[in-house]
Amino acid sequence: MKRQSTFWVLLFVSILVHSSPVHCREIPYGTGRWDAKAYGNHRAVVLVSVAADAVCVRVPWRRRDTHPRSKILVVDGATNRRVSNVYRGPVNREFADVVFQPPSGPGEYYVYYLVNEMIGRSNYPTVVYPKSNETAEPRWLEKHGLPKKPFAKDALQDLPRAQVTQFQAIDEFHSFYPMEVVATADEVAGLLNKHEDALYLLFPEDRRYPIRMTEDLPRRWIKSGPQSMFQDRAGRGEYYAFQIGVFACRSVVENLAVQFGDLKSVDGDETIPATQFTCFNTGGSDCTGKRFEKRCSVPKGKVQALWCGVQIPPTARPGEYVALVTVKPEKLASRQIELQVTVSQEVLSDAGDSEPWRHSRLRWLNSRLALDDEVVAPYTPLTVENNAIRCLGRKVTLGTSGLPERIQSYFAPEMTRLQKSPREVLAGPIELIITDGEGKAWSWREQQMAFSEQTAGKVAWESRGRAGPISLKCEGRMEFDGCLDFVVKLKAEETTSLGDIRLEVPLLKSAAKYILGMGVKGGHRPSTLQWKWDQKKNQDSVWLGDVNAGLRVSFRDERYERPLNTNFYLRKPLVMPRSWCNDGRGGCDLIEVGEDRVLIRAYSGPRTIAAGEKLYFNFSLSVTPFRPINPKRQWATRYYHRYKPLDEIAATGANTINVHHATEINPFINYPFLQPRAMKAYIDAAHARDMKVKIYYTVRELSNRAPELFALRSLGDEIFFPGEGGGFSWLQEHLDSDYIAAWYVPKLEDAAIINSGVSRWHNYYVEGLDWLAQNVEIDGLYIDDVAFDRTTMKRVRKVLDRNRPGALIDLHSANQFNVRDGYANSANLYMEHFPYIDRLWFGEYFDYDSPPEFWLTEISGIPFGLMGEMLQDGGNPWRGMLFGMTSRLPWAGDPTGLWKLWDDFEIQNAEMYGFWAPSCPIKTDHPDVLVTAYVKPREVLIAIASWVGEDVQVQLQVDWGALGLDPDQAVLEAPFIKDFQEQARFRPGDPITVKTGRGWLLSCSARDGQ
Repeated sequence: MKRQSTFWVLLFVSILVHSSPVHCREIPYGTGRWDAKAYGNHRAVVLVSVAADAVCVRVPWRRRDTHPRSKILVVDGATNRRVSNVYRGPVNREFADVVFQPPSGPGEYYVYYLVNEMIGRSNYPTVVYPKSNETAEPRWLEKHGLPKKPFAKDALQDLPRAQVTQFQAIDEFHSFYPMEVVATADEVAGLLNKHEDALYLLFPEDRRYPIRMTEDLPRRWIKSGPQSMFQDRAGRGEYYAFQIGVFACRSVVENLAVQFGDLKSVDGDETIPATQFTCFNTGGSDCTGKRFEKRCSVPKGKVQALWCGVQIPPTARPGEYVALVTVKPEKLASRQIELQVTVSQEVLSDAGDSEPWRHSRLRWLNSRLALDDEVVAPYTPLTVENNAIRCLGRKVTLGTSGLPERIQSYFAPEMTRLQKSPREVLAGPIELIITDGEGKAWSWREQQMAFSEQTAGKVAWESRGRAGPISLKCEGRMEFDGCLDFVVKLKAEETTSLGDIRLEVPLLKSAAKYILGMGVKGGHRPSTLQWKWDQKKNQDSVWLGDVNAGLRVSFRDERYERPLNTNFYLRKPLVMPRSWCNDGRGGCDLIEVGEDRVLIRAYSGPRTIAAGEKLYFNFSLSVTPFRPINPKRQWATRYYHRYKPLDEIAATGANTINVHHATEINPFINYPFLQPRAMKAYIDAAHARDMKVKIYYTVRELSNRAPELFALRSLGDEIFFPGEGGGFSWLQEHLDSDYIAAWYVPKLEDAAIINSGVSRWHNYYVEGLDWLAQNVEIDGLYIDDVAFDRTTMKRVRKVLDRNRPGALIDLHSANQFNVRDGYANSANLYMEHFPYIDRLWFGEYFDYDSPPEFWLTEISGIPFGLMGEMLQDGGNPWRGMLFGMTSRLPWAGDPTGLWKLWDDFEIQNAEMYGFWAPSCPIKTDHPDVLVTAYVKPREVLIAIASWVGEDVQVQLQVDWGALGLDPDQAVLEAPFIKDFQEQARFRPGDPITVKTGRGWLLSCSARDGQ
């Protein structure tokens, strides 16, 4: 009875729906529940009204995709079983005629389309849309005259008709309604007939319905038609966003300009000036704060969304306001839209940012927040004396060329403090050398240098000179973190053949002990190195140094663009600099010169430079270390990498929580704005327990859940890097193409796409971080690889410090020394960001059996003023303690035993003397068994670790006087540490057995209180 009752209700509804001329033209859209893995995300609900062995239904699906003949399934609504006797008639993007046998008779059936199969890795899936396989029985086909080959649509006229009563998506997020329900060819033709002289048409659109398609018109626009007037509502204080769709119906529309008039109240008493308007598609401010214009054109037959916005003052008087918006293409007549905005009584204190549907956050794209020269802790203001510039722990003296002639480091070898006596880095001045065709160097003449700007955070200068027929202009800049940039412009007065243009950087051999970059893994510097430019390699820099003194040199030109990193480097590799690379002739040699020099020689090779031609030999220097290490903070900050109940985390001893994405309070990758109340509640509760909460938030990729996704897509490839598409079904069904599919979380259907290198999205990111710090009170960031530049990193640091003093930033990176990532050293790749990072977590895919110099340079961060933790398989806890490193809970390894020892020993009161420091008071008699000492008055914690390939016995060599201990009164205790060591006791001079790849932690103190 229930089945029959349901049928008659459906039949009655169908008669009502299909007897109405309006509803005959439009089928409602809704959502339903079914197994999306089996049937895909979309279906048509079909009502069969009569008993028949075969019925035909026309499914007017109006699809935006270009593969409508993909798999179609019919399912019986009564039994939820697949119908096998199914035949497809004509199929196109507008409709499909489907013939099927209704095995349960009259009732509801479902036609599933865009059926897909997901294969590959769970977090990087491959989704395919297979073609339909014929399952109909030949006898059933023959019975109803259904041939195997496609047939004319009139062959279906004799079959009973079923009706589509609704289109459904698996949920609202997957729905095509209303902006992806395409207009038919006849509807578009009818529209053009009504506007037979128009070369382009304008469709103003509500911000609630972002324009999603560029290849098709939505049916919604056929119903509304192009408009010259648009009405909407806004709150006082709101940044009101709206969009205008441009349909290039008969001509390409070149170089669109959008002009705004004042937004005036209808009574004329109040005016919001036109300067408050913005069109994001035609220009803005880049992530360095520079204004730019953006060329926006629309190919013939395509659609372009123009996203615009205006700031409504919070003091605006409620009422009706009107402004004229003029769209003016190049060489075509302009068109106007009258924008009518009703300003309500409501005051939006946050400009509307707490309600993402408003799109008010689009204004963040043009933000200049924290673009200033203020100094951040622990750095000190720059000082200038004569030609010498001082920053924290370093001093750079410039020559008349504008290039450094002397660099000094004041960092002590222990790296925990500064010292009075400097250490020289350079063995002589840095020089730019130009040689003629015979290899003879031209002398520089008319050299002069002058400072042009000096603030607490930046010092700038210019220098000029001439060599032969080549003139030079150098613009230099040093910032408070010890990073220097040089824009070196060479111009030829006449056509000239050159043998070489090269930069020579001579370093003292003692200050060039280790190396990173240019295809060399971190470790001891080889005696020679010959390197060539190669676009397959993410390499344009090299660092040479010792623990407490070093220099990174990177080479660029005026066309430099930050490449994509990690898995996606080869999609957007380095742009080879025309100057330095010189069509493959350029490269870099490292050469030992004499007893005490190492020369970095970056050459470009022979070339002919034309009269008037300009070449940019730009380069950057980073003087390391950036700051002393902070062991006390290292001991006090104990990480937990999982969203868990706070009591559970506190019980482990951890006090700093990194909340990743795909969690309840931070569900979607790199868009942490959709659960602010839940996030704030969790953070407030953590603060009550004296715990910190940081969140995963980066810019390498962006979730498909971001409400601004389609607005950002309207900016072309500015925000998202173009690619072949693919990935999760939502991406393919709603974005079509021109994107790179990135990380995917199955349980949330969170499918990200890859961002471009450096863009206005970085402005949005900084503003988003500011919003989170103020409204949610996050305690910092967990960054999984850095996809933005050093300027953005500096802004991030300033925003956090100004809103959340004591906020922390830690950086994770996987080992990128592989072909996919361009053989990059993570530490070298991100070195320019290190001044603003608090902690490193370099360990995924890193080999902890590598020698100690690899640990020191590639993993520990110590030569740059940082400390870190281990990751891969929990790391090696014995070796890690030489660098003050443990693993992180609960990712891999268990550091709780070591944390307990730290507390028992009160390690926060100790001074750290690493094995690399000559002042370390304890060594062993084996060169491959190393010691770091944590020294307190009359007590020391001795970390021992072995790199010997077998078990060995060693003896400690102790400077008892430096420790303030009497060896006759001292004992060496090995306390029990879970998963680390058993309890043991040694006397001074006793041999200590150290197992291969392991070590000890020994506490040494005076016996009997002495």
